[in-house]
Amino acid sequence: MRALDPLDLFETRSMLSEEEILVQDTVGRFVDEQVLPIIRECFEQHRMPAELVPQIAELGLFGCTLEGYDCAGLNNVCYGLACQELERGDSALRSFVSVQSSLVMYPIHAFGSEEQKQRWLPAMARGEAIGCFGLTEPQGGSDPSNMKTHAKRDGSDWILNGAKMWITNGNIADVALVWAQTDEGVRGFLVETGTPGFAAHKIENKMSLRASVTSSLFLDNVRIPADHILPGVTGMKGPLSCLNQARYGITWGPIGAAQACLKELLAYTESRVLFGRPLSHTQSIQERLADMARRITTAQLLSLRLGRLKDEGRLHPTQVSVAKWNNVRMALDIARDCRDMLGGSGISAEYTPIRHMLNLESVITYEGTETIHKLIVGKELTGVGAF
Repeated sequence: MRALDPLDLFETRSMLSEEEILVQDTVGRFVDEQVLPIIRECFEQHRMPAELVPQIAELGLFGCTLEGYDCAGLNNVCYGLACQELERGDSALRSFVSVQSSLVMYPIHAFGSEEQKQRWLPAMARGEAIGCFGLTEPQGGSDPSNMKTHAKRDGSDWILNGAKMWITNGNIADVALVWAQTDEGVRGFLVETGTPGFAAHKIENKMSLRASVTSSLFLDNVRIPADHILPGVTGMKGPLSCLNQARYGITWGPIGAAQACLKELLAYTESRVLFGRPLSHTQSIQERLADMARRITTAQLLSLRLGRLKDEGRLHPTQVSVAKWNNVRMALDIARDCRDMLGGSGISAEYTPIRHMLNLESVITYEGTETIHKLIVGKELTGVGAF
């Protein structure tokens, strides 16, 4: 009888196409060779590894599911597998790619003018321009409709005022996609970050996503030409469709973080000897390891099915919420349990679980908290919104 891969008990890899396997293996090698040797130090030093951006661009990962404009045009399963491998390295890296691709490039591609697409998409695909997504506000959080940032017409221009909070890439962005209330409804504005009145302040002293840049954005009478507004969407449909794109990638990413934790624990419990035998030879440890493998397997099957539905054009937003809720909770629980099983070593960055655990505390919060996703599913089941 053949031995099973402890990180892929149901052999989901056998369900992938040659192209999908190639993408996963290529990104996996990049993570092994370029990310893992430096990411612990980046986390400890609160430093984003900007030197990796050109290599990520060479891999074609920015906007990789988009067609044209120097984008790779891959399917959604390929993108998910790339997210899984990137987060196996660190959530901050997957977050960077997710914001660039799903939250900035996607809405420009879906709702932008041809001039806006030509101006930004090729440069962003090559990593020559970085974007950020300005939706969350200091008082908003889980209620984006409670938006205070506003824009008013002034001749042929628009004047923006407001503030955004917890913005990935804010201090390194060349363009900020800022969502603001207008007399017509919520609109998206492409704000070049050198525009007078725009400021980004880096959020320091984070205990999570330390290898990522997180910022507050401030807009003080920022004048925006009319041709910098996304013409193809009005209302909350715009930002919420972006969030749905990002949430899809998030369902895949934590699988990689959980796999990294389990792989390390399998080796540790085999080599750690207590009371005359390796930890892995005890029932209590085997039960916990088996539960991790079961939950990773469930998450893999969920995300793969989700990706197939997305590629078929049949994806429902509630399905994304189920997978985001399940998979991030799975990874966070596994990272916490692995940290516990490491004993005193679990608090050391020499081992990966505590870094993944701290990062996943953010992942379970952004792009919709766990509670929000439960309520989305609850609304689908009952027809009543209880937000």
